[in-house]
Amino acid sequence: MKVVHLQTNISSSGSAPLRLHEALYNAEIDSTILSLNSDIEQNEQLEHLGKKAKLLSLINGKLERFIIGKTVKKFGYFSYPLLGTDISNIKQIKNADILYLHWAIGGFLNIKDIEQLCRLNKPIIIFMHDMWTITGGCHHSFDCEKYKTGCNNCQIFMRNKENDLSAKEFNKKLKLYSKFNNLYFVAPSKWLFNCAKKSLLTKNKPIFYIPNVVNSKFFKPFDKNVAKQILNIDSDEIVIAFGAVSIDSPYKGWIFLQKALEILHKDFSIDKKISVLIFGSGYNKQIADSIPFKTKFVGRLRDDYSTVLIYNAADIFIAPSLAETFGLVILEALCCGTPVVGFNVGGIPDLILHKKNGYLSRYKDGEDLARGIIFCLTNNIHGYMPPNFYTDLIIKKHLELYEYIKSVKS
Repeated sequence: MKVVHLQTNISSSGSAPLRLHEALYNAEIDSTILSLNSDIEQNEQLEHLGKKAKLLSLINGKLERFIIGKTVKKFGYFSYPLLGTDISNIKQIKNADILYLHWAIGGFLNIKDIEQLCRLNKPIIIFMHDMWTITGGCHHSFDCEKYKTGCNNCQIFMRNKENDLSAKEFNKKLKLYSKFNNLYFVAPSKWLFNCAKKSLLTKNKPIFYIPNVVNSKFFKPFDKNVAKQILNIDSDEIVIAFGAVSIDSPYKGWIFLQKALEILHKDFSIDKKISVLIFGSGYNKQIADSIPFKTKFVGRLRDDYSTVLIYNAADIFIAPSLAETFGLVILEALCCGTPVVGFNVGGIPDLILHKKNGYLSRYKDGEDLARGIIFCLTNNIHGYMPPNFYTDLIIKKHLELYEYIKSVKS
């Protein structure tokens, strides 16, 4: 069984497709990756496209931004792939028995390139890492439900227009999905699975719920005092950690976390000191000035060893996401024994068992986020991975999917 994963960018830190590939490979599946960009050098298992494809990607980015124009930022991002590379004749693709199509837009593949892959008549497993696959182009629909009947007049665009880019892209996807019977859709969360079941694009297609993989033998607890010492943090400090690539992200809920920290500073009495550990970006004065505790910025984490260190140094991890398909960082933190507080939205309820391994706060409620932090700290809550996320069980689900595909083909 030769499996090839297609992903625009492969990162050595926090890449869901890379971790799935590694888990399949360790289960003696002949798994490889083909990507556009990666910070990992090419090897027998990982190949990158050449300079021409990368140039097309850069041009695509500029064209997309020009055509999409100004958008309403609070509704997130919209993708309308224009350029891409036809990879259907690459030897690695031709020899594959099954293709995994992950997040492969952004100048890697456009709709026409995906159709060329479909024409090979190989099973294509579309692993949905956000809502883009089932909408007219947005990566998260928030409260909009037009994807259930047909996208148009998209809220992301500043100008109202019935036959806008969302309508055009929705129709392209509908035509593609309706044309081919070798497409299988995988959702990593129950929430996205239910969304896909309701989308006009995919409701009549085979859809499966299979979570993302985290290696619990690597992401595991070790002495918090040692982790804090490595990061030059006093052992008697309570460390609250969160990721913040951009406080302006419409998906991350920074304003609610800020409110929770203010409440914590005002109302929570504890003998120990509290410090806030921030990863994902370098020093940000706007964030630092708005947090009423000592802050420590550790920048972008470029490998899993650094990530494990951060989770183990933290006494609690906060994930105030407003839109979350799965929550890979949440599962990583839980595996390291760190309790997580997050909103009851998207795929997060699959991971956080309320008041057991963390706290599920009411959506967009900074006060309840603060209550969750206080609850976990005062009740000595420990994080742990829910049993159904163990790697061997997830790989078993993929193997069962392969058997299903074989039965359909025969």
